[in-house]
Amino acid sequence: MNEKFDLLSKGVPLPYLIHKQPFYKLDFYVTKDVLIPRPETELLVEEAIKWLYKNSRRRMAADVGTGSGCIAISIAHEIQNIHFIATDISFAALQVARENAFTHQLEQLINFVQTDLLLGLQTRFDLICANLPYIPTTKLTDLPVSQHEPIHALNGGTDGLTQIKRLLQAAPMWLTPGGLLLMEFESPQAENIARKAKGVFPSAEIEILNDLAGLPRLLKIHL
Repeated sequence: MNEKFDLLSKGVPLPYLIHKQPFYKLDFYVTKDVLIPRPETELLVEEAIKWLYKNSRRRMAADVGTGSGCIAISIAHEIQNIHFIATDISFAALQVARENAFTHQLEQLINFVQTDLLLGLQTRFDLICANLPYIPTTKLTDLPVSQHEPIHALNGGTDGLTQIKRLLQAAPMWLTPGGLLLMEFESPQAENIARKAKGVFPSAEIEILNDLAGLPRLLKIHL
Protein backbone atom coordinates (compact mmCIF):
# COMPACT_ATOMS: atom_id res chain seq x y z
CA MET A 1 0.00 0.00 0.00
CA ASN A 2 2.84 2.39 0.88
CA GLU A 3 4.43 1.58 -2.49
CA LYS A 4 1.23 2.58 -4.30
CA PHE A 5 1.04 5.86 -2.41
CA ASP A 6 4.65 6.50 -3.34
CA LEU A 7 3.93 5.84 -7.01
CA LEU A 8 0.84 8.05 -6.88
CA SER A 9 2.93 10.87 -5.45
CA LYS A 10 5.27 10.48 -8.43
CA GLY A 11 2.38 10.97 -10.82
CA VAL A 12 1.60 7.38 -11.79
CA PRO A 13 -2.12 7.33 -12.67
CA LEU A 14 -4.30 5.40 -10.22
CA PRO A 15 -5.82 3.13 -12.93
CA TYR A 16 -2.36 1.71 -13.62
CA LEU A 17 -1.91 0.89 -9.95
CA ILE A 18 -5.30 -0.76 -9.44
CA HIS A 19 -5.46 -2.04 -13.05
CA LYS A 20 -9.02 -0.83 -13.51
CA GLN A 21 -10.80 2.08 -15.15
CA PRO A 22 -14.56 2.61 -15.64
CA PHE A 23 -15.67 3.53 -19.15
CA TYR A 24 -19.21 3.91 -20.45
CA LYS A 25 -21.09 1.16 -18.53
CA LEU A 26 -18.24 -1.24 -17.81
CA ASP A 27 -14.96 -1.56 -15.91
CA PHE A 28 -11.83 -2.22 -17.96
CA TYR A 29 -8.56 -3.88 -17.05
CA VAL A 30 -5.66 -1.56 -17.94
CA THR A 31 -1.89 -1.80 -17.89
CA LYS A 32 0.85 0.57 -19.02
CA ASP A 33 0.59 -1.06 -22.45
CA VAL A 34 -2.68 0.80 -23.17
CA LEU A 35 -4.07 4.29 -22.81
CA ILE A 36 -6.41 4.85 -19.89
CA PRO A 37 -9.97 5.08 -21.31
CA ARG A 38 -11.37 8.60 -20.97
CA PRO A 39 -14.91 10.00 -20.76
CA GLU A 40 -14.41 12.05 -23.96
CA THR A 41 -14.29 8.83 -25.97
CA GLU A 42 -17.76 7.83 -24.74
CA LEU A 43 -19.17 10.26 -27.32
CA LEU A 44 -17.85 7.98 -30.07
CA VAL A 45 -19.43 4.94 -28.43
CA GLU A 46 -22.78 6.69 -28.03
CA GLU A 47 -22.86 7.80 -31.67
CA ALA A 48 -21.98 4.31 -32.86
CA ILE A 49 -24.68 2.65 -30.75
CA LYS A 50 -27.29 5.19 -31.85
CA TRP A 51 -26.50 4.56 -35.53
CA LEU A 52 -26.45 0.78 -35.12
CA TYR A 53 -29.89 0.79 -33.48
CA LYS A 54 -31.23 2.70 -36.49
CA ASN A 55 -29.47 0.43 -38.98
CA SER A 56 -30.23 -3.09 -37.83
CA ARG A 57 -28.71 -4.77 -40.89
CA ARG A 58 -25.36 -3.02 -40.44
CA ARG A 59 -23.39 -5.30 -38.18
CA MET A 60 -19.83 -5.54 -39.52
CA ALA A 61 -17.59 -3.14 -37.59
CA ALA A 62 -13.94 -2.23 -37.08
CA ASP A 63 -12.20 -0.64 -34.09
CA VAL A 64 -8.87 0.72 -35.32
CA GLY A 65 -6.19 1.17 -32.65
CA THR A 66 -8.29 -0.68 -30.09
CA GLY A 67 -5.90 -0.38 -27.10
CA SER A 68 -7.80 -1.70 -24.08
CA GLY A 69 -10.70 -2.66 -26.33
CA CYS A 70 -13.01 -0.22 -24.57
CA ILE A 71 -14.71 1.05 -27.76
CA ALA A 72 -15.44 -2.31 -29.41
CA ILE A 73 -16.38 -4.00 -26.12
CA SER A 74 -18.69 -1.17 -24.99
CA ILE A 75 -20.50 -1.23 -28.33
CA ALA A 76 -20.70 -5.04 -28.46
CA HIS A 77 -22.12 -5.03 -24.93
CA GLU A 78 -25.10 -3.03 -26.25
CA ILE A 79 -25.39 -4.49 -29.78
CA GLN A 80 -24.97 -8.19 -29.22
CA ASN A 81 -25.40 -9.38 -32.82
CA ILE A 82 -22.51 -7.24 -34.05
CA HIS A 83 -19.19 -8.57 -35.31
CA PHE A 84 -16.06 -6.50 -34.65
CA ILE A 85 -12.54 -6.72 -35.96
CA ALA A 86 -10.41 -4.79 -33.46
CA THR A 87 -6.87 -3.96 -34.55
CA ASP A 88 -3.76 -2.63 -32.90
CA ILE A 89 -0.12 -2.53 -33.87
CA SER A 90 0.83 -3.48 -30.30
CA PHE A 91 0.63 -7.16 -29.37
CA ALA A 92 0.73 -6.26 -25.66
CA ALA A 93 -2.28 -3.97 -26.08
CA LEU A 94 -4.21 -6.72 -27.85
CA GLN A 95 -3.54 -9.04 -24.91
CA VAL A 96 -5.17 -6.50 -22.61
CA ALA A 97 -8.11 -6.08 -24.98
CA ARG A 98 -8.62 -9.84 -25.25
CA GLU A 99 -8.70 -10.14 -21.46
CA ASN A 100 -11.36 -7.41 -21.28
CA ALA A 101 -13.47 -9.10 -23.96
CA PHE A 102 -13.22 -12.40 -22.05
CA THR A 103 -14.14 -10.73 -18.75
CA HIS A 104 -17.29 -9.27 -20.28
CA GLN A 105 -18.10 -12.50 -22.17
CA LEU A 106 -17.90 -10.82 -25.55
CA GLU A 107 -14.89 -12.64 -27.01
CA GLN A 108 -17.05 -14.40 -29.62
CA LEU A 109 -18.15 -11.07 -31.09
CA ILE A 110 -14.69 -9.52 -31.44
CA ASN A 111 -11.77 -10.76 -33.50
CA PHE A 112 -8.49 -9.13 -32.40
CA VAL A 113 -5.88 -8.64 -35.12
CA GLN A 114 -2.35 -7.26 -34.86
CA THR A 115 -1.86 -4.95 -37.83
CA ASP A 116 -1.22 -1.35 -38.82
CA LEU A 117 -4.64 0.33 -39.15
CA LEU A 118 -6.60 -2.20 -41.28
CA LEU A 119 -3.76 -3.28 -43.56
CA GLY A 120 -4.01 -6.82 -44.87
CA LEU A 121 -7.73 -7.16 -44.16
CA GLN A 122 -9.99 -7.99 -47.08
CA THR A 123 -13.22 -7.21 -45.21
CA ARG A 124 -15.39 -4.13 -45.80
CA PHE A 125 -17.08 -2.55 -42.81
CA ASP A 126 -20.43 -0.87 -42.16
CA LEU A 127 -18.91 0.97 -39.20
CA ILE A 128 -15.33 2.05 -38.61
CA CYS A 129 -14.38 3.50 -35.20
CA ALA A 130 -10.96 4.93 -34.44
CA ASN A 131 -9.23 6.68 -31.57
CA LEU A 132 -5.76 7.02 -33.09
CA PRO A 133 -2.74 8.97 -31.76
CA TYR A 134 -3.48 12.69 -32.25
CA ILE A 135 -1.07 14.68 -30.08
CA PRO A 136 1.61 16.58 -32.07
CA THR A 137 5.09 15.31 -31.26
CA THR A 138 6.33 18.72 -30.07
CA LYS A 139 3.54 18.92 -27.46
CA LEU A 140 4.23 15.54 -25.89
CA THR A 141 7.17 16.56 -23.72
CA ASP A 142 5.03 19.18 -21.97
CA LEU A 143 2.18 16.81 -21.17
CA PRO A 144 2.15 14.70 -17.98
CA VAL A 145 0.29 11.96 -19.86
CA SER A 146 3.43 11.26 -21.89
CA GLN A 147 5.38 10.33 -18.76
CA HIS A 148 3.31 7.24 -18.01
CA GLU A 149 1.05 6.25 -20.90
CA PRO A 150 2.36 4.53 -24.05
CA ILE A 151 3.99 7.07 -26.37
CA HIS A 152 3.10 5.14 -29.53
CA ALA A 153 -0.58 5.55 -28.65
CA LEU A 154 -0.20 9.32 -28.15
CA ASN A 155 2.27 10.52 -30.76
CA GLY A 156 0.39 11.78 -33.80
CA GLY A 157 3.43 13.08 -35.67
CA THR A 158 4.32 16.64 -36.65
CA ASP A 159 0.75 17.94 -36.89
CA GLY A 160 -0.91 15.24 -34.80
CA LEU A 161 -2.70 13.90 -37.86
CA THR A 162 -0.26 11.38 -39.31
CA GLN A 163 -2.29 8.25 -38.53
CA ILE A 164 -5.63 10.01 -38.90
CA LYS A 165 -4.77 11.13 -42.44
CA ARG A 166 -3.59 7.63 -43.33
CA LEU A 167 -6.87 6.10 -42.21
CA LEU A 168 -8.94 8.78 -43.94
CA GLN A 169 -7.12 8.25 -47.24
CA ALA A 170 -7.59 4.48 -47.10
CA ALA A 171 -11.10 4.44 -45.63
CA PRO A 172 -12.96 4.42 -49.00
CA MET A 173 -11.71 0.90 -49.73
CA TRP A 174 -12.79 -0.41 -46.31
CA LEU A 175 -16.11 1.38 -45.74
CA THR A 176 -19.29 0.00 -47.31
CA PRO A 177 -21.66 2.32 -49.23
CA GLY A 178 -23.92 3.98 -46.65
CA GLY A 179 -21.44 3.16 -43.90
CA LEU A 180 -20.27 5.31 -40.99
CA LEU A 181 -16.78 6.41 -39.93
CA LEU A 182 -16.27 7.81 -36.42
CA MET A 183 -12.88 9.21 -35.44
CA GLU A 184 -11.76 11.05 -32.30
CA PHE A 185 -9.30 13.96 -32.59
CA GLU A 186 -7.77 16.82 -30.59
CA SER A 187 -10.04 19.89 -30.57
CA PRO A 188 -7.61 22.37 -32.27
CA GLN A 189 -7.51 20.03 -35.29
CA ALA A 190 -11.22 20.38 -36.11
CA GLU A 191 -11.00 22.70 -39.11
CA ASN A 192 -8.04 20.89 -40.62
CA ILE A 193 -9.53 17.42 -40.20
CA ALA A 194 -12.92 18.49 -41.61
CA ARG A 195 -11.20 19.88 -44.69
CA LYS A 196 -9.23 16.68 -45.23
CA ALA A 197 -12.36 14.57 -44.75
CA LYS A 198 -14.21 16.55 -47.41
CA GLY A 199 -11.30 16.08 -49.79
CA VAL A 200 -11.52 12.30 -49.44
CA PHE A 201 -15.32 12.04 -49.19
CA PRO A 202 -16.66 14.99 -51.24
CA SER A 203 -20.23 13.65 -51.41
CA ALA A 204 -20.50 12.31 -47.86
CA GLU A 205 -22.35 13.83 -44.92
CA ILE A 206 -19.58 15.14 -42.64
CA GLU A 207 -20.09 16.46 -39.11
CA ILE A 208 -17.86 17.59 -36.27
CA LEU A 209 -19.44 16.81 -32.91
CA ASN A 210 -18.60 18.47 -29.58
CA ASP A 211 -17.88 16.62 -26.35
CA LEU A 212 -19.48 17.38 -22.98
CA ALA A 213 -17.01 20.22 -22.46
CA GLY A 214 -18.24 21.85 -25.66
CA LEU A 215 -15.00 21.15 -27.53
CA PRO A 216 -14.83 19.66 -31.04
CA ARG A 217 -13.99 16.01 -30.48
CA LEU A 218 -15.50 13.61 -33.03
CA LEU A 219 -15.39 13.37 -36.81
CA LYS A 220 -18.52 11.72 -38.20
CA ILE A 221 -18.60 10.68 -41.87
CA HIS A 222 -21.76 9.07 -43.23
CA LEU A 223 -21.55 7.84 -46.82
